[in-house]
Amino acid sequence: METSEVETKLEEQQFWDELDTILDTPCPTQHQIDIQLRSYLQLISEYQDDYLQSEYDMVKCGFRLLESKLFAEHKTYVRRRFVGRFLKEPSNSARLHVITATLLYDGIDNPKTFELMLEQNAFARLIDLIWKDVAKLNFGFHKLLLEVFYEMCRIQKLRNQDLDILQDEFIKHLLEQVEEGQGDTDDPYNYAVIKVLLVLNEQYMLSEHSIRDETAPPPTNRVVKVLSFHGPDFKTFGENIILLLNRETETPTQLLILKLLFLLFTTSKTYEYFYTNDLCVLVDVMIRSLADLPEEEDTLRHMYLRVFHPLLSHTQLRHPPHYKRAEIIKLLNQLSNVRSRHFSPADPTTLRLVSRCNKVDWLGDSPTEEKTHELAMQYLGMSLNDVGSSMSVVEVAAVKEKAPQKPGSKKRERGAPPPPPPGRVRGVWGGLEKASAPEVQAEPPKCEPKKPPPPPANGSLRRRGPPPPIPSARSVHAVKVGVATDS
Repeated sequence: METSEVETKLEEQQFWDELDTILDTPCPTQHQIDIQLRSYLQLISEYQDDYLQSEYDMVKCGFRLLESKLFAEHKTYVRRRFVGRFLKEPSNSARLHVITATLLYDGIDNPKTFELMLEQNAFARLIDLIWKDVAKLNFGFHKLLLEVFYEMCRIQKLRNQDLDILQDEFIKHLLEQVEEGQGDTDDPYNYAVIKVLLVLNEQYMLSEHSIRDETAPPPTNRVVKVLSFHGPDFKTFGENIILLLNRETETPTQLLILKLLFLLFTTSKTYEYFYTNDLCVLVDVMIRSLADLPEEEDTLRHMYLRVFHPLLSHTQLRHPPHYKRAEIIKLLNQLSNVRSRHFSPADPTTLRLVSRCNKVDWLGDSPTEEKTHELAMQYLGMSLNDVGSSMSVVEVAAVKEKAPQKPGSKKRERGAPPPPPPGRVRGVWGGLEKASAPEVQAEPPKCEPKKPPPPPANGSLRRRGPPPPIPSARSVHAVKVGVATDS
């Protein structure tokens, strides 16, 4: 008897060929379709221990169905039958694993699959499988279920009765999975858990905005609630979402992270949920992202700025020493003055959000303005609190004496050497020649003009000496701005 069983056992290639044969058999009636689907799942159940040991093999079985003649001709009916099977199959069976993979990859191409799952109350079954029913060490199947959960919530709004099924303990279970993963953002399973928490927060926000006209209050945001009361127990999650924001390139995922950050920074109990070092990393990420975002990414830019204000106002960053204060001020100034031949003016929403950030108490005056006031008091004995001029006191203080410019004289280029002193003109490089008598514009002085200094003792003019010192561009600019010309 044992010999007969061994002889009738299919080899691996024969197993895959048999699956294809079942799925390519013509099925003119729904009864025949049901027979072929049962045969397909029965074959998987019989050979799961032999040829379906990996996640790849399970997904491969699902793709064999999606690419088959049976599915191509009867998609709607097969989907409905598989959703029904998803609700009834045993939790840790290979058949449920293959059915889940089939629904996931079919739903990615056709969102109506996830809509059908929600209509058939598959959401509650999905929560039970993730939370309680599937073996804890079956990470491949868990990851698949989490991906179905994420896609199911991403493409549609959950009903209030679906959100009511969720409990605080389920959220804690997900957060505990992140803690047990040691914060490894490269772990696909850990990443799948974080995305589920992010999309659940999005669902709660959607529910709050869509229930304004109803008398019943919106469902409680359990993600924020659990972090409000148990935040210190789940610090790894906070570290992970900041790291993901730094790495993420897809705009939808970035927006999901920023929306959760916004709620955490505007909820008093989670103001200081994050470590200070993580907040500094977040500031670096936001400065870089806001500076590098292309002009057409208005939605993402606005969301970054909405998060930026409570981040600076409510978290530990409001206490000295203020992290990267000068860089933040410079960034906000750039965002409010984006206007050149290559960039269009900043949009009104950006200007409004930047203005809100500028009102953060500890930003105040920029460091340059503080230094300007100090120099004004030190060198000029004056205050600039009520001055309308935009010229820097540093430039004004650099001017030592007034030197009116003669009418008709040529405008000197910035950074060029100064004109020669009276009585001398520039000769060859490094040398000076005697100048002719200068023109007299006023009455001659009563005393005789001073004679030029005698040459050196050896009777030769100095050659190859250094040219007169060249002032900095700032001082030259200050002379131009600060000196009134004769009219």
